[in-house]
Amino acid sequence: MSDDLEGPRRVHPLLAGRFSPYAFDASGAVDDDAVGLLLEAARWSPSAGNSQPWGFFVARPGEPGHDRLVPHLAPSSARWATDAGLLIVASARRYADESTTVYSEFADYDLGQAVAHLSIQAQAMGLAAHQFRAFDLEGLTAELRPGPGWAIVSMVAVGKSADEPARIRQRRSTADLCADPWEAAPRP
Repeated sequence: MSDDLEGPRRVHPLLAGRFSPYAFDASGAVDDDAVGLLLEAARWSPSAGNSQPWGFFVARPGEPGHDRLVPHLAPSSARWATDAGLLIVASARRYADESTTVYSEFADYDLGQAVAHLSIQAQAMGLAAHQFRAFDLEGLTAELRPGPGWAIVSMVAVGKSADEPARIRQRRSTADLCADPWEAAPRP
C-alpha cells in the first residue's frame, strides 16, 4: 500500500478529494434540481453498444420510497446511510426479458461507470456519495420487484458529509495495479 501524496496532486481535484463518508448531516437535504443533475450525470456515462443498462430507484427522507428502503439496510450501513439526503438503489439490466437472452454482458460494469459519474457529479456539487452493498438483497428485491431482466446491484447514499476524509489515504501503488492479477510469465 502506498500513501503517496504526489498522485492526488496530479489528478483532478474532484477525484483526489472524493471519499466515502461514514457520517452524513441529516439536515443536508438533496433537492429536486440536485437529484436531476445526479441522474443526468449517470445518464451520460458510456456503455457497451450504448445499451445504458442501468436503472435507479431514488428516495429521500420523508418520502414513501425511503421508508421502503430503510428496513432492508444492514445495521452496519443503517448507522450512517439513513442520515443521507438521498438513497439510490442501483440496478442493472442483465437480460432482455424473463428469458436468459443477455441484454448486456457488461451491464454491471456499465452500471459501475454510471454510478462513478454520479459520484463525481455529487462531489462537484459539494455533496458526498458512499456506494455500499450492506443491505438485504433478497428482501429489497422482493420489496421493489424490479422488472424482468433487471437485478439490484448496490446502493448509494448521497448528501452533505458530516465526516472529513482521512489526512493520509492509503492506496495501492500504480505498480501494484499493473502487476495484479497477472502472473509473471515463466522464462525459458
